[in-house]
Amino acid sequence: MTFYSSRLASAALLGLALSTTAYVSVAQVQEATATGEVRRIDVSAQKITLKHGSIDALQLPAMTLVYKIDPALLGDIKPGDKVRFTAKRENEQYVVTKIQK
Repeated sequence: MTFYSSRLASAALLGLALSTTAYVSVAQVQEATATGEVRRIDVSAQKITLKHGSIDALQLPAMTLVYKIDPALLGDIKPGDKVRFTAKRENEQYVVTKIQK
């Protein structure tokens, strides 16, 4: 009976490990690098509007989209600039994590 209980416990732990692994992979942050054009910057709201092509890794079609951004990343970037940026989806929002001309 102890052997059977031990096997049952092992199977339960394996199931827990597998379900935890599945949960972690679903929760991973999606991130991608793309190019686009700056349309608008709102430093006080910590937002930047970028017009870009399709970003498949984030499941975004070509569009103009408002992203959250840390104003410290902006440097001398201004509306009209062509930029290369890295963005991620975080808590149902898109966030620019890197940006350069």
